[in-house]
Amino acid sequence: MGGLCLVTGATGYVGGRLVPELLEAGYRVRCMTRSRERLKDQPWFDDVEVVEADASDAASVRTALDGATTAYYLIHSMLGGARFEDADRTAASTFAAAAGEAAKAGELRRLVYLGGLSPHDGPLSPHMRSRREVGRILLDSGVPTIVFRAAVIIGSGSASFEMLRYLTERLPVMVTPRWVERRVQPIAIRDVLRYLVSAAALPPEAVGEFDIGGPEILTYRQMMQRYARAAGLSNRLIVPVPVLTPRLSSLWVGLVTPVPGTLAQPLVESLHHDAVRADDAVAEWIPDPPQGLISFDEAVDLALRRVREAAVATRWSSGSVPGAPSDPLPTDPAWAGGSLYADERLRSTSTPAENVWSAIEGIGGESGWYSLPFAWQARGLIDSVVGGVGLRRGRRDPRHLRVGDAVDFWRVEAIERGREKLLRLRAEMRLPGLAWLELGVTPTDGGSLYRQRAVFYPRGLLGQAYWWSVKPFHRFIFEAMARNLTASSPPSLAKHR
Repeated sequence: MGGLCLVTGATGYVGGRLVPELLEAGYRVRCMTRSRERLKDQPWFDDVEVVEADASDAASVRTALDGATTAYYLIHSMLGGARFEDADRTAASTFAAAAGEAAKAGELRRLVYLGGLSPHDGPLSPHMRSRREVGRILLDSGVPTIVFRAAVIIGSGSASFEMLRYLTERLPVMVTPRWVERRVQPIAIRDVLRYLVSAAALPPEAVGEFDIGGPEILTYRQMMQRYARAAGLSNRLIVPVPVLTPRLSSLWVGLVTPVPGTLAQPLVESLHHDAVRADDAVAEWIPDPPQGLISFDEAVDLALRRVREAAVATRWSSGSVPGAPSDPLPTDPAWAGGSLYADERLRSTSTPAENVWSAIEGIGGESGWYSLPFAWQARGLIDSVVGGVGLRRGRRDPRHLRVGDAVDFWRVEAIERGREKLLRLRAEMRLPGLAWLELGVTPTDGGSLYRQRAVFYPRGLLGQAYWWSVKPFHRFIFEAMARNLTASSPPSLAKHR
């Protein structure tokens, strides 16, 4: 049995995939998270330790590091927000200091960080500059540290892959920014995980920054054309123009793909310079496998297969949205004296409870919201315009949900699958308050009883005004949702998108 590996960012795209790989390699794994509930539906949950801690809180980090021999720092503020560089710096400095103390105590032997591939000289975007700074903070911790620097990661559910996928699939003819001509060395997520797992067994003298990438160097234009061929699409007509700024580019990407503009911006900014390995120094410590690194075409084929089989283990939307509320649904006594508004509906139906639950768990994404699609689309567009995540995030899996999954502009807060089934969603759209949507069903002798509750806690006068302005629409939206979810035959996709 290997040593104990601490994985931060286990609710994120890479961290959620690293955990089972470490377990398979024989390591014991401890996951550090701010919310244990976010991990409880993971298939590997019972095989790991879970400790609740915040990377910016020294005491909780030191507790999380206790007994660990290797620590993976996979915390990123990819969605930005106000002063994200300060937040990244504070969290990394706190974690590095705690790691240094653990190393002096003779416990921790290795830190591993996954950063971005960028030039060593010249100006960098704020996000790439922050990635570089975090790596240096960890390297200065006094703990033997490896910083892997990767460019575009190709894998089902990665933000880079979904940006590439949707741009190519939805635009047979596209006017593009100049960055489509930048040279990139994409890497398959499987190879990224192989590097990360291998790092835990390296000797202490293996330290520093190491560039990692796949076997090919391609322009973004070439990647789009190669993706089109892999997906069975016609050759794309791509016309680059010089007038699209990073801001305009990110808005364009956010409009065409499920990746919101706030996340698209750092991805776009990373493409404003070539992202190619400076050397192959990593091979001294982690040689290529006998079969070689995974090619771009093979990585795309693997990712598309996962998407088609609805077997996407983690997705870019798995990570938390900075600034999004994380408060659990309040109970009435705890919020006494405040305004807590609710729209509640009960509906008896002859439809079996299992059928109703299948419709409930499949809500959102391609299935839509079972009522007035134009109203939901308009709300999603408004949210995107004001800087929210919008309605395009979709779902990780079209049929099954886990706590922590994103569902359009909601986040799964709770799932109960007993006799009384319940799905609770917490709103992550921009709101002057906090909002939840609960959908549940209980079997009865004649069929089932459907329960639906929308809850809103307003903040200030603006929150009060918001609730009363949208309340008249609830009669149509929520009543139609209840009616359609309990129908004997599930509503068609075309009718409710």
